[in-house]
Amino acid sequence: MRVSLTCDEMIGQVRSAMPARRWEHTAGVMETAVVLANRFGGDPAKADLAALLHDYCKYWPVEEQRRVLVDHGDSLDLLDYDKPLWHGPAAALIVPERFGVTDPEVLDAIRYHTSGRLGMTLLDKIVCLADYMEPGRDFPGVNKIRELAEHSLEKALVAGFDSTIRFLLDKGQRVYPLTVQARNELIAQQN
Repeated sequence: MRVSLTCDEMIGQVRSAMPARRWEHTAGVMETAVVLANRFGGDPAKADLAALLHDYCKYWPVEEQRRVLVDHGDSLDLLDYDKPLWHGPAAALIVPERFGVTDPEVLDAIRYHTSGRLGMTLLDKIVCLADYMEPGRDFPGVNKIRELAEHSLEKALVAGFDSTIRFLLDKGQRVYPLTVQARNELIAQQN
């Protein structure tokens, strides 16, 4: 795992790219990702790194996020969906340039932390779930997700995806197909 900055330098850059409240969220995701990695046999260092960088582009102007995706010719289908999905893929494209992080597993965990994907890796699941359930999160069903995460990444993630899908349906918004596919695959794996 090649990284060109020190941990403190990365933290400083990430922290300066977001409001204090979002930094608290990021710190919570880092802590939770390490706990989940230790619980489920993941790599705590990779979980911590992916969690640190997962929201790096979250507060960039949406046009800047769009530009990153278009310039890289990447994840263009996302442009037809909810803008909050854009920051993960944008960060996965920017992180190698800005931070020197090139580990494909870490970059994929950053890329798919909001949408999930088919064939989610252990690290994908850990970062996605940590984002749902970090200690600062407070939404209907989050405690159930936390309880499920005591024993099963997959059941907890299904509950998380269900919560997201329900929220989008209630708001009359489109659901990104990859999220539905990830949810369905996780359910199939449990049967």
